[in-house]
Amino acid sequence: MTFFDEMSGADGMLRNPYRLIHDWLETSPPDLLEARRAQAEHMFRRIGITFAVYGQKEASERLIPFDIIPRILSQSEWTRLEAGLKQRVTALNMFIADVYGAQSVIRAGVVPADIILRNACYRPEMAGFRAPHDIWVHIAGIDIVRVDDRDFYVLEDNARTPSGVSYMLENREVMMRLAPDLFARHRVAPVENYPDNLLSCLKSVAPASAPSERTAVVLTPGQYNSAYYEHSFLADRLGVELVEGSDLFVRDDIVYMRTTQGPKRVDVIYRRIDDEFLDPLVFRPDSALGVPGLMNAYLNGNVTLANAVGTGIADDKAIYTYMPDIIRFFTGEEPILKNVPTWRCRDADSLKYVLDNLSELVVKEVNGSGGYGMLVGPHASASQIEEFALKIKADPANYIAQPTLKLSTCPTFCDAGTGPRHVDLRPFVLTGANGMRIAPGGLTRVAMKEGSLVVNSSQGGGTKDTWVIEDV
Repeated sequence: MTFFDEMSGADGMLRNPYRLIHDWLETSPPDLLEARRAQAEHMFRRIGITFAVYGQKEASERLIPFDIIPRILSQSEWTRLEAGLKQRVTALNMFIADVYGAQSVIRAGVVPADIILRNACYRPEMAGFRAPHDIWVHIAGIDIVRVDDRDFYVLEDNARTPSGVSYMLENREVMMRLAPDLFARHRVAPVENYPDNLLSCLKSVAPASAPSERTAVVLTPGQYNSAYYEHSFLADRLGVELVEGSDLFVRDDIVYMRTTQGPKRVDVIYRRIDDEFLDPLVFRPDSALGVPGLMNAYLNGNVTLANAVGTGIADDKAIYTYMPDIIRFFTGEEPILKNVPTWRCRDADSLKYVLDNLSELVVKEVNGSGGYGMLVGPHASASQIEEFALKIKADPANYIAQPTLKLSTCPTFCDAGTGPRHVDLRPFVLTGANGMRIAPGGLTRVAMKEGSLVVNSSQGGGTKDTWVIEDV
């Protein structure tokens, strides 16, 4: 199987965006690259940027591998991708608002009712609720892949609590320290204003009842959460308090934060807690992570939650298969970004095809994430395929399948030297009452193992700095 390499191109000819990177690699001896990789690892250890891995007997805290060779996108490529991201997130917000409102998307037959109303992430408590400024997804992480030099494909939509932006920002800082000579040769679009844009976005969607001096906080499940470093990092960069559920309380349907100066009203909560743990009075009564009464305050318009409760419906991989039609229905436009061709196992013909071709397909649970609950057919054993077939037959509606994509590769410095490794991209889209903003580039995730298509950090993947540069 041949793959599109973003530096070499389909014809093996050096692509313009990578011209200076190619020259840098040609003149950088392997021991210099190794030394810089070691420096990067030292910096990340000193910073304390780790990722927790659950269910493992060994130490649960690990560094995400960082590759010192940046991934390059030209400005014209980024302009195309940015337009598609804005269109898609606009449609996602309109879709979620409609799901909990008029449900015209169901009545028009665009999406079957049962896929929405029986979905584990559908929150009936939100029916009839109108989110402040009609914005439900304030922070979106859209996973993008490419297979050639023309088209970008959306692999997944992350509309609940997308993570990884701290790595985007830290990767840039580390690269600027390690390779100032390389930066001097390029005009790289900045990402360091992301925290300012995020804070502006959050404060712009504060409820109408909020005072003029609006207070935002980051709500974390606590230090044992896999993304706790990011929660702490973002609170620090935003200049707001990092709080746990016990730091907040509700009185007269208004949320307050406990401080040494007494209670302080909270207007916007950037929550990194899943819906079911937010309020034990409404969702899981055994949750010690949330705030009793929070949903009443929210539904009465006295606090804004970002992202809104119920946005998980848009993360569902079955809903994903309808996104091109959803975009056409709500925007009247043709989708700019393509979906990956997908078979819905709930459909009898698709189920038969999937079961007959499991060894060639990637199969995913509709609510799975992090690389878990999936089968990569070409890399699976006969027994794994047989076991997965039984799971699909037992609950076909819980699975979708996709072809094994020829994910693009980028030059990556590994133990064996510099070689191509498969990558994806997670741009972060901010939507507030003051408009939509996208950090140029985003987080590139890279499969550090040769031939691997799994880029998730929980599965051993690493990250790269992503540069958007002027066209050359």
